[in-house]
Amino acid sequence: MSASGTVAVIDYGMGNLRSVWQALAQVAGESKVVVTADPAVVAAADRVVFPGQGAMPDCMREVDARGLRGALVDAARNKPFLGICIGLQMLFEHSEEGDVAGLGIFAGRVRRFPASQMVDPAGLRLKVPHMGWNRVQQAAGSGCRTAAHPLWANIADEERFYFVHSYYVDPADSTVVAGTTGYGIPFTSAVARDNIFAVQCHPEKSARAGLTLLANFIGWKP
Repeated sequence: MSASGTVAVIDYGMGNLRSVWQALAQVAGESKVVVTADPAVVAAADRVVFPGQGAMPDCMREVDARGLRGALVDAARNKPFLGICIGLQMLFEHSEEGDVAGLGIFAGRVRRFPASQMVDPAGLRLKVPHMGWNRVQQAAGSGCRTAAHPLWANIADEERFYFVHSYYVDPADSTVVAGTTGYGIPFTSAVARDNIFAVQCHPEKSARAGLTLLANFIGWKP
């Protein structure tokens, strides 16, 4: 799929944005991909990508320090919006990491993997952070009538994606769940509602499947 217009990648000083930009640029077609910390550029963009790495308290502080909160909330209400990793977690109401409030776009909390349940089927201890390749079981998410969300198009169910995280989202509304993954416990690895799609994995580091997801986002017309 392809589309024209501007894709704004939010820069709030957290994480390696170059890999996100490079992956999007590969699949952007006629769209222009810009990395920006300017709320006005975010407001004018046709699509918004909200990535991030690091600790939730630091990320929330930097979003506010750069005056990006309003532009992010507005974008999440009215244009195609893709959250990645911390960009998924920050959409929720509250995180156990630093006992900090998120943007509150989705109801629910961000929780740390429970140490007592971090064992694999053979009984071996699993490390936290969850780091490496793991499978995503697809679901629709809110507002979708099909078995899987449009951003899963041309991606096999149970495809592997790359993860790096110690916390996971726990939505209050189970109908927003668009993907689940198992790591000691089953956890929500993607959510979707209306014009928002957000994933815990890093599609920019997930080879062909990740590029397909990003291409689907570029062409998505929610």
